[in-house]
Amino acid sequence: MELCGFIEDVIRVRPDDVAMFARLLVALLAGIAIGFERTYRGRPAGVRTHALVCVTSSLLMLVTVYESHWVRASVELIRLDPTRMAQGIMTGIGFLGAGVIMKEGPTVRGLTTSASIWITAAIGILAGIGFYFPLVVSVLITLAVLSLLRWIEVRLPSEAYYNFDVRGERSDEFTEQSLRKVLADCNFQVAHTGYRLDEKGHERRYSMVLRSIDRSSSSRLSQQLERIDSVYGFRITPISE
Repeated sequence: MELCGFIEDVIRVRPDDVAMFARLLVALLAGIAIGFERTYRGRPAGVRTHALVCVTSSLLMLVTVYESHWVRASVELIRLDPTRMAQGIMTGIGFLGAGVIMKEGPTVRGLTTSASIWITAAIGILAGIGFYFPLVVSVLITLAVLSLLRWIEVRLPSEAYYNFDVRGERSDEFTEQSLRKVLADCNFQVAHTGYRLDEKGHERRYSMVLRSIDRSSSSRLSQQLERIDSVYGFRITPISE
């Protein structure tokens, strides 16, 4: 009987259900739009993370806006704030989500997993209060964001940032001007530059932050640097996720 009631609640579309769906859809599109800009800039939190966070916030507001749908007691008989329970749940989930975010060197990982944990908690709240229609919609949105948007995200044009350290002989062959020319040939732009000269004055070192929209640039740069005899060593480390 409970299963039949669940299916009936999901299938029966009420005017408020249409409004809920529209709000969730708008939240999804807004999150995708903002996430696209962050993805293009090469930031760790991209399309999927922003989409999930925006939809989750919308879900939690639905719990508050449509409180009369799931609080059966008369307002005249009892006064309560059931949304405080949802706030407590989301606060606790925040600590759990923070635990899966890891920084490995310059790379940040786990942001999308953290966002998925957050929206899963919101979906659990919807199940607990019997909001079956937005529950089903949010599950479908979450699966689409985690799978379909991942396929789209990896194909979006985006700026990649790299930490670049190189050291070499103090000679006319290895100068900042010659190094910048090699970087330009590999489609790199220099964002920041640091300089260092060893104690004996025989070795130059450059530390740079590089930017490029061509993902193959780092490979080409590596090949070119290996052909330069005056280069002693180098390191190219991606900053973005």
